Amino acid sequence: MKPIAVNPAALPAPRGYSHGTLQGNTLYLGGQTALDANMRIVDGGIVEQFRQAFGNLLTTLREVGGEPEDLVSITIYLTDIADYQAHGKEIGKVWREMAGPVYPAMAGIGCTELWQPEAMIEILGTAVIPDERLRARRA
Repeated sequence: MKPIAVNPAALPAPRGYSHGTLQGNTLYLGGQTALDANMRIVDGGIVEQFRQAFGNLLTTLREVGGEPEDLVSITIYLTDIADYQAHGKEIGKVWREMAGPVYPAMAGIGCTELWQPEAMIEILGTAVIPDERLRARRA
């Protein structure tokens, strides 16, 4: 079985990458920054960038029938770990609003910069989607 690129129409059209790659029931979610539909990083600091980046990731997950409880791993790249930690309660609230009380294996990694200079966060992950909800699509 060949991998299937997953590129939701609701996200900016990718060039040279895919928002996700589905192999069997496993969806590998490409790194998502806080890009909006106009290809701009959202304003408002780390909490709003988290909301946008995580929302982008969930859009890709839902494109193939996945739900937040299907996430098995999340990696968060941060340009300012202290800022993320200072807003941890707010970010946790956003997580619960968007994903509920599910917490997959996670890692937070500090880095000096991301692809877009104004991006403060990039989130990638892996999900395993049950057969009964899986919708495989070619994009």
